[in-house]
Amino acid sequence: MDILLYILAGAAVGFIVGITGIGGGALMTPLLLLFGFPPNIAVGTDLMYASLTKASGVISHHKQKHVEWKLVKLLAIGSIPAALITGYSLQNIFEDSESYEALIKNSLGFMLLLTAFVVIFRKQLQRFTLRSKSSSEKSRDALTLFMGIVLGVLVTLTSVGAGAIGTAVLMLLYPALRSSHVVGTDIAHAVPLTACAGLVHMALGNVDFGLLFALLVGSIPAIQLGSKVSHHLPDNVLKPLLASILFFLGAKYAFFS
Repeated sequence: MDILLYILAGAAVGFIVGITGIGGGALMTPLLLLFGFPPNIAVGTDLMYASLTKASGVISHHKQKHVEWKLVKLLAIGSIPAALITGYSLQNIFEDSESYEALIKNSLGFMLLLTAFVVIFRKQLQRFTLRSKSSSEKSRDALTLFMGIVLGVLVTLTSVGAGAIGTAVLMLLYPALRSSHVVGTDIAHAVPLTACAGLVHMALGNVDFGLLFALLVGSIPAIQLGSKVSHHLPDNVLKPLLASILFFLGAKYAFFS
């Protein structure tokens, strides 16, 4: 019965991701915590889940020439080493996975609150970036690399941020970038980042492969279904509702865990 529940959970999250485009990590990790999984297992399993579910999206966006590979490279130069160093730190600074449970939960809460903010104020952020003056190429490259480092640390700790936060970073730093290119570039960076962070957690013993399989079975067809029906559902109702859920979950893990 448990595996059926996890398949249904994967389907529910996949369907919502297909409709709204909100990253699965922001939904899946809190859901796994509610199911009673330890934070390290929830994060590690979700990272592997995210890398596998996003992989097909990279191929699609690359074929449509929606990926700015230079930006992917800059982000990855910062995020991949940061993910590896974060994993090394978890293994060597803490005695066991229980020792860093509080760190994961508090970091998760912060990222959920940040994701809720980005979802609610996405249009305002877009308008702000279009009005802002573009900075020099060198400073933007340095900021992009630095934000890659920040994403590498936080995504490895929480599995949240490779999607919504990565998109916000690209929007703010590259206001002239078309929306389709922002999405394509973000997904192209999210796959190696979540795969690297997921492998780090696998090495730490934080991936439940039975759970991962069940989530994939449910989510892969549900994402496709959600994408097809997304045009028929009220986006202005769904996203604020999801943002509210993320906000309350974020507050719970950031301040009350």
